[in-house]
Amino acid sequence: MEIVILDGYTENPGDLSWEGFEKLGKLTVYDRTFLGDYTEIIQRIGSADAVITNKTPISAEVIKACPSIRYIGILATGYNVVDVQAAKERKIPVCNIPSYGTAAVGQFAIALLLEICHHIGHHDQAVHEGRWEHHKDWCFWDYPLIELADKTMGIIGFGRIGQTTGTIAKALGMKVLAHDGQPNEQGKAIGVYVSLDELFAQSDVICLHCPLFPETQGLINRASIAKMKDGVIIINNSRGPLIVEQDLSDALNSGKVYAAGLDVVSTEPIKGDNPLLRAKNCFISPHISWAPKESRRRLMNIAVDNLAAFINGKANNVVNP
Repeated sequence: MEIVILDGYTENPGDLSWEGFEKLGKLTVYDRTFLGDYTEIIQRIGSADAVITNKTPISAEVIKACPSIRYIGILATGYNVVDVQAAKERKIPVCNIPSYGTAAVGQFAIALLLEICHHIGHHDQAVHEGRWEHHKDWCFWDYPLIELADKTMGIIGFGRIGQTTGTIAKALGMKVLAHDGQPNEQGKAIGVYVSLDELFAQSDVICLHCPLFPETQGLINRASIAKMKDGVIIINNSRGPLIVEQDLSDALNSGKVYAAGLDVVSTEPIKGDNPLLRAKNCFISPHISWAPKESRRRLMNIAVDNLAAFINGKANNVVNP
């Protein structure tokens, strides 16, 4: 089997091994493939049987131009970069990686929140710049410091990751509200399921852990923000388009939203004209919730297992059955 990995660098910048794929066939790995150049994508796929991608788009045009493709694997959970219907018409299974980063993403959501509450990075820099050494008092802080105990966290999307975040929030003494289309007993043990409007109205902190679907795109917008408490904190390390960015920027600048912690934005890498770059109290990290080595190693192992299962006649984690 001929295997090509189109954009392997973010999954494996050198601290993991491609050995699992190498055992399955002739492997070619590209660190990056230009996302907007279908000619390059098609050339790099060439005669490959198995195509592995993270963010390089596999469109209907690419699928049509590469008749050798028998399998498409995604080094991620989201699969919107692949035209899954076009692949289905060609009887090509598209396999993703579910549940590899649950602990890491939940942990990162809380890390964003704690940074907002304590501004640790800012105060660390201030100390290294000598401000504490020369300060007239024995301590100082430049921003309000926030205690989370007894505050309410509302989590939109209460699957594995949402429940992980909720469990940590409970350990911090927070009350947990949840909104999800499929309530379950595990969730009920962590938080209270409520309507979306109830969650908006009662939450001091709102965390987004829902998938991006047409019905969730732009979920956080001018109208929904108006239903929230004054001074609410918003955390999003799920999908950028869940938020109407200009509306959130306006709310941050007006003070309606106290702060936002974001690991995702609508276009990635972020564009210089993104209004959130100039918004007050907006903390943005470069989509790294998923990226601890432990999480990436888990992802790698599942990706190899997916391809091995396909070779053995029964594909796993197929999103276009």
